[in-house]
Amino acid sequence: MMHTLAIVKRTSLKLAFLVWLALSMSAPQGLAAQPSGATPNRAPLQPNAFNLLPLTSVKPTGWLLRQLRIQANGLSGHLDEFWPDVGPNSGWLGGTGESWERGPYFLDGLVPLAYLTGDERLIAKAKKWVDWTLEHPQPNGWIGPTRNTDWWPNYVMLKVLMQYQEATGDPRVIPLMQKYFAYQAQQLDARPLKEWAIFRWHDEVLSILWLYNRTGDKSLLELARRMHAQGHDWEAQFADFRFQGKIDNSQANLSTHGVNNAMAMKAAPVWWLITGAQKDRESLYQMLKDLDQFHGQPFGLFGADEHYAGRDPSQGTELCAVVEAMFSLETDISIFGDSALGDRLERIAYNALPGTLTADMWAHQYDQQANQVLCSFANHRWTTNGPDSNLYGLEPNFGCCTANMHQGWPKFVANLWMGTPDHGLAAVVYGPSEVSTLVAEGTPVTIQEKTDYPFRETVTLSVNPGQPVKFPLVLRIPAWAAGAAVAVNGTTLEGVRAGEFFRVEREWKSGDGVELRFPMRVVNSNWYNNSIAVERGPLVFSLKMGESWHKIKQTGPASDWEIYPTTPWNYALAIDKDNLAKSFEVTETPLGDQPFSAEGAPLEIKVKARRLPEWQIVDDSAGPLPISPVKSKQPVETISLVPYGSTKLRITAFPYTLN
Repeated sequence: MMHTLAIVKRTSLKLAFLVWLALSMSAPQGLAAQPSGATPNRAPLQPNAFNLLPLTSVKPTGWLLRQLRIQANGLSGHLDEFWPDVGPNSGWLGGTGESWERGPYFLDGLVPLAYLTGDERLIAKAKKWVDWTLEHPQPNGWIGPTRNTDWWPNYVMLKVLMQYQEATGDPRVIPLMQKYFAYQAQQLDARPLKEWAIFRWHDEVLSILWLYNRTGDKSLLELARRMHAQGHDWEAQFADFRFQGKIDNSQANLSTHGVNNAMAMKAAPVWWLITGAQKDRESLYQMLKDLDQFHGQPFGLFGADEHYAGRDPSQGTELCAVVEAMFSLETDISIFGDSALGDRLERIAYNALPGTLTADMWAHQYDQQANQVLCSFANHRWTTNGPDSNLYGLEPNFGCCTANMHQGWPKFVANLWMGTPDHGLAAVVYGPSEVSTLVAEGTPVTIQEKTDYPFRETVTLSVNPGQPVKFPLVLRIPAWAAGAAVAVNGTTLEGVRAGEFFRVEREWKSGDGVELRFPMRVVNSNWYNNSIAVERGPLVFSLKMGESWHKIKQTGPASDWEIYPTTPWNYALAIDKDNLAKSFEVTETPLGDQPFSAEGAPLEIKVKARRLPEWQIVDDSAGPLPISPVKSKQPVETISLVPYGSTKLRITAFPYTLN
């Protein structure tokens, strides 16, 4: 009898899911569908290590939800109200205004932000744009403004449509994409890829493979191969990498462009899905190795103030490169399942992203600097960018980042969790969240993740399946977390190793709890001219400086700001490299509403330091970084370090003295 009841219960669950699926496909447009399971790759594609969950499967909670609400109340939620490039006259709304990339860029962040926060105001805004594209295709299949003849902006709009379809189940999306790709296949020889489209081919291939996995149309795989054939060979570029320092104007081209490289961090993994070739797997790691070695910056990305800029921490990195690198790494983790990619993603997301935005997210920089002691209208030794590149404002230097920055936080949230090929769940990066999806036997499950990570060491998971069910729970153990521990219902498990995924497979019941502890020790890493950066867990720490903000421009509700230092910055750390535990004193303070602000930083590290009077400002930036170890006769002082993302003026790569 019990066996019969179990069969009936499982059958009822599956029937309920099939009913929901049928209803969601015909649900009123614009209404969010309930989350479903992941869609795995179809043969002959290589299987993903982890399968991406549909948008809205993962929702932010805790401080991450507050962060997305800050974003919704800032530029992301209001940009279309006063910035003409995404205003009502946009070509992507049928107007005569900007008709290239800025509308799609804006939506690529607005759509996930709207549906992850459930903000009805933002959902209505996003739906207006998406509806126009869905309702105004050309008879031949072309989408978007007729004034645009470039394939590239459509790459971005296709990503928008994918997210929208997953969030809403709108039945118009897949037929529109089918017709568009059929048109492109007919036209690609006569209208080959050009300029930006050549270097970003992999972003459209993602959309092609997404559609293939839902339709099984193998002509799509041939289109993907043709896109690759017309695209830039990123693997060849990094097999013989020639750009081993800051380049000049004569060397700058689209292959050295920072944002193109950030997007290309997914090129080899995406191509591997089609080929399965080992060389395509290895190419990503060669790319990351070269970028780290010759252009690496302490906040987790490479120096490229438009083009490769070397390792000097006074050079810049573009905000577009930050958000595109994050999206690339989210894609790469799903394909390769490498825990080191999760470490890298968290380093960028929890440092570089908030460090280049104001705490209220009403202003951003075009270029951020690891050592940023002055934000002013000046050259700052950029190679090609303008003098306003490190101002905080609406549209410093160029408006691409104004349109494109919005995807950073929402897509990060959406990819905290992924599905496993054997119908389980994987925590690939950490942050307060709730995931709801289907696991083994079509059983619905919700896992609540309560944590103040990355500011604190513990993560607590509450597992709540619809009925007892066996499925794997796969947990990323960061490489820095030596001594990490995992406990289930109070029992500590064996075999947890830093830098790996830890698999827990058991029958889960409602109310089961998992506690993770990641010991966060203060360490230092080596950078340009033998400088050091101070780290704790995924966070990088920077000098806490006094800041004087000066408004220089007002555009509607948005302002442009210069920032001047009011306290010294030219310090060398006076540390004992053989006994770091005695060099740093960590203080935790309550986690407030804006942890990425000078006054709201929930962590502070005290360290001894000495001034270096000879280290001065040059070209409105910190002058050449002294080679460490250095000597100083100045008295020892105690200085404060706070998380990089909580600073706007900072020193991050410090010289050090042993005296």
